Amino acid sequence: MRTLHGVVVLAPARRYMHSMLAAEPLASASGVRHAFFTREGGVSEGAYASLNCGLGSGDDPQKVRENRRRAMAALNLPADALITAAQVHSPTVAVVEEPWTDEARPRLDALVTSRRGVALGILTADCAPVLFADAEAGVIGAAHAGWRGARSGVLDATVGAMTGLGARPQRIAAAIGPCIRQESYEVGPEFHAAFVSEEPDTAALFRPGPRTDHYRFDLAAYVARRLQAQGIATLAVLPHDTFADAERFFSYRRGTLSGQPDYGRLLSAIALEP
Repeated sequence: MRTLHGVVVLAPARRYMHSMLAAEPLASASGVRHAFFTREGGVSEGAYASLNCGLGSGDDPQKVRENRRRAMAALNLPADALITAAQVHSPTVAVVEEPWTDEARPRLDALVTSRRGVALGILTADCAPVLFADAEAGVIGAAHAGWRGARSGVLDATVGAMTGLGARPQRIAAAIGPCIRQESYEVGPEFHAAFVSEEPDTAALFRPGPRTDHYRFDLAAYVARRLQAQGIATLAVLPHDTFADAERFFSYRRGTLSGQPDYGRLLSAIALEP
C-alpha cells in the first residue's frame, strides 16, 4: 500500500488476460464486471493496431466494431451491451436508462446507470478513464477525465448522478485507469499559471520540466484529488503511462509528436452483471 498525494492506492493492476487490466476495489465488488483494455488483442492495423475501439477515429468502422465485440466477449457480455458517447471534454453526464445505438451516441463525457447488463464505455488516449461502482446500491459510472473535464466538474457530476440513483459516495469504489503520467506530461507556463491561480493547492501537482518555465503535471493525482473531494474513500490509481508504453497503449500526445494524423482509442468499461 502506498499513497499518491494523500490518496490511498489500494493495489496494482490485476491482469486478467493479455488485453485487460483490472483494479482491485472494482474486481472485488460483487456483481460488477470491468476492465481497462490495452491496445492488444484486436484486428486493426497501422497506427490503430490493434484493439482500437474508437468509433470517432479514422479506422475502418468494421474493424472497430469487431474490436468492441472482442472487448465485450472478454467481459462475457454481448456486443450490443456496450454504449459509449461522443466525448467532448465536458462536465456533462447521462443517466442511462435505455441503450442507444452507436449512431445516436450523445456528446458528453460521463455515464451512470443502475441497469444490469449495460456496459458503460469510456475511450481515452492519454486522458484518465475513471470507473465507479456502488455494489450495494447496484449503481455504476464511467467518466472521461482529461484536465479540462476534471477541472470543469465531470467527476463531481458523475458522483452526483450516481447519488441520484441511490449510491452513497462513501460506498463508491473508484479506479483511475492508464493515462499519461507526470514523467511524460510536460506543460507550458500558461497552463501552470492558469491552474495555480484558480486552484492554488494544485501547485504541489507540478514539478519543474526539462525546459525553462515548463512543468510536468500530475493528471492522475489531480483526478484523485477531485474524487477525494467528493467523498470517495476507496480509490485505486493504476500506474501505467500511456505515453511511455507504446506497445500496450495508444497516446494522443505520442502520435502528435511523431507526426501521425490520427491515433487509436483505448476502451475502459464497467457493467452490472446481467
